[in-house]
Amino acid sequence: MKIRCPWSGDDPDYITYHDVEWGAPCHDDLRLFEFLLLEGAQAGLSWLTILRKRPNYHRAFDAFDPEKIARYDSQKQEALVQDSGIVRNRLKIRSAVQNARAFLDVQEAFGSFDSYIWRFVDGVPIRNAWKAMEEIPAQTPLALAMSKDLKKRGFNFVGPTICYAYMQSMGMVNDHLVDCFRYSEV
Repeated sequence: MKIRCPWSGDDPDYITYHDVEWGAPCHDDLRLFEFLLLEGAQAGLSWLTILRKRPNYHRAFDAFDPEKIARYDSQKQEALVQDSGIVRNRLKIRSAVQNARAFLDVQEAFGSFDSYIWRFVDGVPIRNAWKAMEEIPAQTPLALAMSKDLKKRGFNFVGPTICYAYMQSMGMVNDHLVDCFRYSEV
């Protein structure tokens, strides 16, 4: 039997996410944007809620295409507020549009979002060695620096806790517990 991080529990969606995606280094701009949008949507909610709504987000937000999302007008944003398949929070929806615009600006300035975001860890994942969930921080000074820089560039819903969760999900930080089978894989 595989040993997993306790947070994955026994929910099949969580287990699949843990076993396949969480903590695996990601360098794909489209996926980096998807998770930036989803992490912002998650603020104040459980990740499982967002994970289960992910297919709806994919549909509602044009497959996470930042160029399309950046052009969403007030009518499109209002239609999203009425979409029961996603989190219908006006601020989060408006933030997704604003973040798409900022994302495109960063891509233009750095050549890719990947080049920009991975510079916070010098292009190499931070490999922690946590033995218990209680040891894992909710945020770090590095996540705070990332948050400040993202905000300076026009991003919203990118506080240090969201940034650290983003770093974990995108594999910038390996926060699998040392006895988890994924720890050595990622």
